[in-house]
Amino acid sequence: MTQLSPARKPAAQPAGHGTALYGGTRSRRITVRDIAAAKERGEKWPMLTAYDAMTGSVFDDAGIPVLLVGDSMGNCHLGYESTVPVTMDEITLLSAAVVRGTQRALIVADLPFGAYQEGPVQALRSATRLVKEAGVGAVKLEGGERSAHQVELLVSAGIPVMAHIGLTPQSVNAFGGYPVQGRGEEAAQQLLRDAKAVQGAGAFSVVLEAVPAELAAEVTRSLHIPTVGIGAGPDCDAQVLVWTDMAGLTAGRVPRFVKQYLALRELLGGAAKEFADEVVGGSFPAEEHTFH
Repeated sequence: MTQLSPARKPAAQPAGHGTALYGGTRSRRITVRDIAAAKERGEKWPMLTAYDAMTGSVFDDAGIPVLLVGDSMGNCHLGYESTVPVTMDEITLLSAAVVRGTQRALIVADLPFGAYQEGPVQALRSATRLVKEAGVGAVKLEGGERSAHQVELLVSAGIPVMAHIGLTPQSVNAFGGYPVQGRGEEAAQQLLRDAKAVQGAGAFSVVLEAVPAELAAEVTRSLHIPTVGIGAGPDCDAQVLVWTDMAGLTAGRVPRFVKQYLALRELLGGAAKEFADEVVGGSFPAEEHTFH
C-alpha cells in the first residue's frame, strides 16, 4: 500500500472520526468498501472532478475522498462543446496523471461516449485499459437499465463501477439539451427502475444528476448503495461538482446547482495581468530573481 510522503501532511482529522471518508487519517487508498461503510454509518461525503496531477494533489491534501476524472474534461479543459468528443486516449492520459498526483483518494474515471455502448465486451475492454494503464480504482458509466449488462460484466471481472442516471450528458443530442430528469410519475418510476437495475447489477454507487430533490431522496432511501447528487438536492449520500465550476474558474453562466466557493478566474487573471505589467514596466525580474 502507498504510504504518505513525509513532505505531504495528511488531511486534518475531525475529532472522533478516524475512519471518516472526508478528513479521516489513512495510509492507504480509499476503496469501495470504505464507501459502502460510509453509507451504513449515514456519513455524507464530497467528490470533485480532477484532470491533472497538481489539482488532484491539492484535493487529495484537502481530504476529498473520491476524485472523478470526468468526461467533463471535454468542456472545461479540452475546449469541446460537450463531453461527446472525449476519447479513451484522452481519459486514460489524464486519469493516469491524477493517480500519480494522489495517495489517498479513490480515483474514478469516466468511460467516454462510444467506449461501452456496443455492449458488455466493449465496456470491459475499455474499463480494463483504464485500470491497467491509468491505475484507477473504479470506472463510471452512464445509463440505468440499458447499461445494466455492462455494469454486471465489469463487476464480475473485478472492476468497481459507479453508475450515472438522470441527466446523462453523453446523451445531450438525444435530450436536446440538459433538462431536469424524472419529472412526472412515469419518468420518476423509470428513474427508480434505473437505480435499482444498476444496484442489482453490482454498482457500488450511483450518480443522480439534475433530478428533483424529492425523487432523489426517495431513490436514496430505496437503495443500499450510496447516491451521489449533482443538482439532486440535499438528501443524497454524497455531492459532486466539477472543480472548475466550484472554484469559479468556469467562464460565463454555470448551472443552478453550482455554488462557487472562489473567484479563481478573477484571481488568476489578476495575477497574469500583474506579471505582464511588471514585465512591460521593467520591474520583473528584480535583483532577488536574478543570477550573477
